[in-house]
Amino acid sequence: MSLTANRSKRLGLFGGTFNPIHYGHLRTAEEVVEALGLARLWFIPAALPPHKMGPHITSFEMRLEMTRLAVGKHPRITVSDIEGRRAGKSYSIETLRQVRLEMGQDWELYFILGLDAILEITTWKDYAELFTLCNFVVLDRPGYDRSQLEAVLRREVDPRCRPLPGGTGFQHASGYKIFLMSTTLMDISATRIRRLVGEGRSIRYLLPEKVRRYIITNKLYQ
Repeated sequence: MSLTANRSKRLGLFGGTFNPIHYGHLRTAEEVVEALGLARLWFIPAALPPHKMGPHITSFEMRLEMTRLAVGKHPRITVSDIEGRRAGKSYSIETLRQVRLEMGQDWELYFILGLDAILEITTWKDYAELFTLCNFVVLDRPGYDRSQLEAVLRREVDPRCRPLPGGTGFQHASGYKIFLMSTTLMDISATRIRRLVGEGRSIRYLLPEKVRRYIITNKLYQ
């Protein structure tokens, strides 16, 4: 993809439940940072994820700590507690507004999410406004078809969305872009990890060793 913005002011925002974070998340972040030349990427654990509420959700503090342990001392990737500093459910629109307020207008924001999520964007709070605040990076997901995205964008977001050259994504009427990106697909999921722990089976090599030890020490997912 061709990006001409000032690289020193590019910030990627990678939100999720991260219950727990694993190598699929980490490798995706690494590849997005490299492909877009991001100056920074923030992992943003959701404090109260509106789409994933329930007793199986580990506390925000523990998910935040696991994410910090996983990232370690990366030169460009860090972990943000921005959603834990705000009361109520963790709506992406409110996080984006807060990031823009705190970082100012100089930073170019890239909101990272999966193709599965953007195809269900109408379930998100104030979803149309999201596309007026930042660029999007849409990651391929197994079993989901890219060809469905244009219809969703034109029908649900803005009929003026138009394809970018070479099938690399779309441009919103606001001027922000929606980039399509393929990353290394790993057959790892947080759901599977939780299930393996509950069954007393090994989760070694599915996530960083520090995270594995944290889960065992704190008796999570049992």
